[in-house]
Amino acid sequence: MKLFGKYLLILFKSQMQYRSSFWLLSFGQFIIPFSVFAGLYFMFERFGQIQGWNFFEVALCFGVIHMAFAIAECLGRGFDMFSTLIVNGEFDRLLVRPRGTIVQVLGSKFEFTRFGRLLQSLSVLVWAISRLGADWNFMKAVTLIFMIFNGVCIFMGIFILMASMCFWTIQGLEVANIFTDGGREMAQYPINIYQKWVTRFFTYVIPFGCVNYLPLLYILDKTEGPSAQYMILPLAGCLFLIPCLLVWRFGVRRYRSTGS
Repeated sequence: MKLFGKYLLILFKSQMQYRSSFWLLSFGQFIIPFSVFAGLYFMFERFGQIQGWNFFEVALCFGVIHMAFAIAECLGRGFDMFSTLIVNGEFDRLLVRPRGTIVQVLGSKFEFTRFGRLLQSLSVLVWAISRLGADWNFMKAVTLIFMIFNGVCIFMGIFILMASMCFWTIQGLEVANIFTDGGREMAQYPINIYQKWVTRFFTYVIPFGCVNYLPLLYILDKTEGPSAQYMILPLAGCLFLIPCLLVWRFGVRRYRSTGS
């Protein structure tokens, strides 16, 4: 973590060399997602609810998943841009250093301008919490933190899988954005509004449903039966990260330099 902190400090100093550009990009990252949220607001203004979910309940779901994505995009930008390391042969340099490749790739790129997006999602989350009128307690607050943290783990896992494919394809695959950008857009709503096959896929394969929909039922007192199981379901995000790291290790062991 000390090494990772030094990476962040170096990257922050480099990005602050052009401060006007940095602040304008941060401001843009804060403003642009509001167009998505405005679409959500006007849809509920017109229809009132979606399958029993009101605006502020969906806004809470929106805030959680967008906040998780913003944090993951900050941390995992190195994996998102990993194909450039493969194409240019720069991954060879990482392999001869006496530190793990995961830490080095994480530290190779960090988008501080994404804090604008993080601030926007945080403001939506706080607004939704203040207007819901839910019966909050300590365990519900912990569950909400689990939802955000494990949402970060899921997005990070997808970024790592995308990067791992580069060991075989060299170039990154744009189709993988279906599970990052597409997953974010899908998971900003409770997943029970979709077809059953979609709900099952994003619960048992990529467990977005375990970090937004099912724990949300517990927070809003819509559960049936014991509530403890809904509180621990977000941990599926951490479990999803494990096979992603194993795929990464498998790819590193079979890496062949491009010879650039």
